[in-house]
Amino acid sequence: MNALADYAVNESRSRGRQNPEPPHAYRDAFERDRDRIIHCAAFRRLEGKSQVFTTGLNDAYRTRLTHSIEVAQIGRTLARCLQVNETLTEAICLGHDLGHSPFGHNGEKVLNELTLDIGGFEHNRQALRIVDRIECPYPGWRGLNLMYETRLGFMKHSSPYDHPMLENAPVGSNCLEGRIADLADRIAYNCHDLEDGLRSRLIDENQLAKLTLYRQVCDKVQVGRIEDRVIRRTRISKALIDLLAVDAIETSKSRLESAGIDSLEKVYRTPEPLVGLSRPVEESLLELEHFLMESMYLHPMLQETAKNVRVWLTRLFEHLCKEPGKMPPHYQQQTATEGLERTVCDYVAGMTDRYCMKCAQEILSQAQ
Repeated sequence: MNALADYAVNESRSRGRQNPEPPHAYRDAFERDRDRIIHCAAFRRLEGKSQVFTTGLNDAYRTRLTHSIEVAQIGRTLARCLQVNETLTEAICLGHDLGHSPFGHNGEKVLNELTLDIGGFEHNRQALRIVDRIECPYPGWRGLNLMYETRLGFMKHSSPYDHPMLENAPVGSNCLEGRIADLADRIAYNCHDLEDGLRSRLIDENQLAKLTLYRQVCDKVQVGRIEDRVIRRTRISKALIDLLAVDAIETSKSRLESAGIDSLEKVYRTPEPLVGLSRPVEESLLELEHFLMESMYLHPMLQETAKNVRVWLTRLFEHLCKEPGKMPPHYQQQTATEGLERTVCDYVAGMTDRYCMKCAQEILSQAQ
């Protein structure tokens, strides 16, 4: 690991864990956080949760797990180049989607509507709930007992589609490692959603010709000379990630220098975007995001899936609220402290797409 800048988080500048633990002989605290996230059940289940396309339709499409790994790869690069804590950044990147429900944002929207009376559902808040309360691998306390800064990255995670809804989130800004994770997430999902959209043929390259970023990367990799469609779309995605990451590194270095950031305290006191893209590239990325929303995320095929998701999740949620004995024993016990509806929400939100679909279809077949 490169030497850390004075504005980076390290163990000596950390606010530590809620429950103090003795240090490990060979791993630092943030390495342990990363590994606790990787080994938790919620992380494993991301393999069966949608990114855009329902899992099982095509093994080549991204899942929440592969998305998280790609975010971590981009985040590590940005963190290393900006001389901040690479391992902390990786931990936040790997865990930022732990709270996602089955069926991606469609599932999140339905669960939020079903639980409005008890505070709603939002996947960033659920990620913190998972690492603080739901995962219980240790006998001395509930949760994973993560470092303050790792949890802060989950609390403050934001993007055009993610808005923190944590009532008790600390006042002030995120650490740079958390801000890098936010940008790495945005770079990753735009680039690989575009690639998966091309793979699915919901969109085609002719539609992309008007996009500034597409034209730039086509010129860079000389796409016109690549006849193989699979190789071409992969090269486009990789070149786009590289373009955005390089711009992010150069722009963020300039912002940190201009703002006179020379300590972690200044990072926390600075609300301005210290990590980000240059204005031209930001505008081009917004153009791509608008295109993906209109041409892909709102595509009639995906909207039809969203209608089915609403039926499946609603029936399953209502059925389990009436018959909580069908949940695993530890969830049944949890109702005494968390309440019935919140416990049912925790259980359903933790399901993979396929398991949720299976449970819902069993209920629907019994009702017929």
